[in-house]
Amino acid sequence: MDRVGYAEEPEDRTASTDHVVRPGSLLLSSTELVEPTFRRTVIYVIEHNDAGSLGVVVNRPSETAVRGVLPQWSDLTAQPKTLFVGGPVKRDSALCLATLRRGVDPDGVRGIRRVDGRVVMVDLDSDPDDIAPMVDGVRIFAGYSGWSLGQLHGELQRDDWMVVSALPSDLIGPPQTDLWAHVLRRQPMPLAMLATHPVDVASN
Repeated sequence: MDRVGYAEEPEDRTASTDHVVRPGSLLLSSTELVEPTFRRTVIYVIEHNDAGSLGVVVNRPSETAVRGVLPQWSDLTAQPKTLFVGGPVKRDSALCLATLRRGVDPDGVRGIRRVDGRVVMVDLDSDPDDIAPMVDGVRIFAGYSGWSLGQLHGELQRDDWMVVSALPSDLIGPPQTDLWAHVLRRQPMPLAMLATHPVDVASN
């Protein structure tokens, strides 16, 4: 499986309280998107600039064990220790995100690039033994989600996505959590009310 590389270190970004898309934002699919591909999807935004946007779906675990594809990273992978389906682009490539331990400064560390706050992108060609002391866990994604310039803006104009800020735990949280509802519950009203939207709308 190919590894998805990354560009040069961007300027450091601080946390934002607005709902403008930026690295570290979550895109939550609208309740109107009921197709299986998009329903209750949560995407973590890694890049958002003049070239377009890139992110990974963080709540779609696959049945492929990390040990069977990238065994050297299995011990560091958060439960469930499977590849997650990051999106439809380059499904034969792997991309890795991790959450740093509190107090760790990744600046200048080879193989790590800060995305936002404690979330970093990890070069899968790095030595896991070098990365292990710095992170709480990693998540490996097969493929990613991408938008060309202006494409995501158009989807936001149609209210296809809700934009909120991510927490580091969103990437490596408990596997049984309904992440879509979990993220909405911590938002101010009226967004928090959407967390009660049924998984199966036909049962409502």
